[in-house]
Amino acid sequence: MPEARFRDHFWSTDLTSTVGYDSIIQHLNDGRKNCKEFEDFLKERAIIEEKYGKELINLSKKKPCGQTELNTLKRSLDVFKQQIDNVGQGHIQLAQTLREEAKKMEEFREKQKLHQKKIELIMEAIHKTRNLQYKKTMEAKRLYEQRCRDKDEAEQAVHRNANMVTQKQQEKLFLKLAQTKSSLEDSDRSYRQSVTTLEKIREEWQKEHVKACEFFETQECERINYFRNALWLHVNQLSQDCVQNDEKYEEIRKSLELCSIEKDIDFFVNLRKTGSLAPAPVVYENYYNTQRNPAPVRSPVPMPISRRAPLPTPASAPDEPDYATVDGYSLIHH
Repeated sequence: MPEARFRDHFWSTDLTSTVGYDSIIQHLNDGRKNCKEFEDFLKERAIIEEKYGKELINLSKKKPCGQTELNTLKRSLDVFKQQIDNVGQGHIQLAQTLREEAKKMEEFREKQKLHQKKIELIMEAIHKTRNLQYKKTMEAKRLYEQRCRDKDEAEQAVHRNANMVTQKQQEKLFLKLAQTKSSLEDSDRSYRQSVTTLEKIREEWQKEHVKACEFFETQECERINYFRNALWLHVNQLSQDCVQNDEKYEEIRKSLELCSIEKDIDFFVNLRKTGSLAPAPVVYENYYNTQRNPAPVRSPVPMPISRRAPLPTPASAPDEPDYATVDGYSLIHH
């Protein structure tokens, strides 16, 4: 417990003043307001975490990311997208955890408010009783003092007119004096009773004030402790989320370590290869030589060469022109 105590430092010399009590109540109300602000902060953070988690999941599922990759790099990308999805799921789970913590803060705050309200009702009643009795006592005192002045004036009148009035007038003065003394005795008795009653109420109020101060101090200690622990827990949850995310990212790094450039190149070659022979060089071909010696058609598969007998020399019919060949040119003789 702190050395400075509520019960020792929230008084006032004015009996009807509630300045010390009001200061404590204002502080407790501000404390609950601070708890409410942190509660709202957690709720807003939960909304952000949930939105971010859902967007990560949508990103990993709907956005293409290396969809035509092959073999080991493809497997790494699959792990990457799956772990990003897992990170998104983690943020959604964190959002739910934050909402649960906000709910706990709300329940704690409402519980303290309820307990404080019970003490406030007791103190409000005793404040009202004390103030009413104090007002009655001050009225009794005023009346008592007035009766004292009335008696003093009656006595002075008797002494002042002792030898100057008639017997009958003296009797009236003594009668008035007797009446003022009787009234004074009544007012004095009423005043004393009011003071006695007020003192009892003051003692009761003082005891209740001390009890209220001790209760409010205990409540404030609990609030500060709960608030501090809630902050501590919140930071731990954020740290844990970061650690879990790093574990997911580590899975991606492990997958990337298994990625092999050589294997991916070999895989692509074996999957998509089109042939091992490159096109033959394109050479210059003389048109006339081509007509005279047609170039054989190349074939990737060697064809067997058939042996044929020499062609017979053509002979001209009796009515046909004669042919002669000179340097590869054919001449017709008529």
